[in-house]
Amino acid sequence: MSFSIGVLMDPIESINPKKDSTLAMMLAAQKQGWTVSVFSQADLYIENGEVLIRRREVELFDNLDHWFQEIKTTSGPASEFDAILMRKDPPFDMEYIYSTYLLEIIEDSGTPVLNRPGSIRDCNEKLFALRFPQCTPPHLVSRDPQNLRAFHEIHGDVIYKPLDGMGGTSIFRAKEGEQNLSVIIETLTQYGQVQTMAQRYIPEILDGDTRILLINGEPVPYGLARVPSKGETRGNLAAGGTAVGRALTERDLFICKEVGPVLKEKGLYFVGIDVIGDYLTEINVTCPTCVRELDAAFGLDIAGDYMRFIESEIINPA
Repeated sequence: MSFSIGVLMDPIESINPKKDSTLAMMLAAQKQGWTVSVFSQADLYIENGEVLIRRREVELFDNLDHWFQEIKTTSGPASEFDAILMRKDPPFDMEYIYSTYLLEIIEDSGTPVLNRPGSIRDCNEKLFALRFPQCTPPHLVSRDPQNLRAFHEIHGDVIYKPLDGMGGTSIFRAKEGEQNLSVIIETLTQYGQVQTMAQRYIPEILDGDTRILLINGEPVPYGLARVPSKGETRGNLAAGGTAVGRALTERDLFICKEVGPVLKEKGLYFVGIDVIGDYLTEINVTCPTCVRELDAAFGLDIAGDYMRFIESEIINPA
């Protein structure tokens, strides 16, 4: 059966087709005979209580030089889609929040939106992980410089990071005797005005920060370890990390078992969790990536599995 799917994303012209997980999803939808349209935040608008979308219907190609072709541009009600994917990258700013409000209206009118926009809005990717203290390293979130310094005195080697960062930006490691500790804390908290996260440093980061993907709360059986480059403490690929695929460990599966039911309950259908050693560090709900790397490493079809889930459980449930 043919369906029509809309994808809210960054400009399709600007993506990296070799690594882009959203492109993988759109290719998988097209392979199943679905019509695919893309649009941006600027293309969402509401008139007389109805959300309308200016959209571009596209044909997709698995080609690094020519990955899409526009078929036509139209405007119409969001209800013309069978489902909408929210795949806009952060920054998670007020425009992002306004988009979730409009998507929530679409959802309330009967068109499913994945991930659920209210849950995207409510589940900060760093704070959400702290709902599972049995899975996380020792941590502190505070805007009080004294609290953040005291945490360092206790643990000696600490990672400090903003709650709204992405791609490894503005992450600081403060070892024992760190002379710039006050500067780090002042910079991140903006002199006590902004909540900041502190986590005990996890030495296993040298073996990689592993991204594990979950579809409707169930993990893909392999993860992608992002191994830091020499002299780095960040494994993020955007920060120069190297990707290495690996099978999930028993501890990984325990973490997924703890987190998965909550993801499912909240309508967070496609999620990427980050694990360092034995610890959950983040739960990525906005636009998780690494689909193409895992598919290539292990012969998987993660995007295809996700589209089949959407068809059987969301659009056309038995």
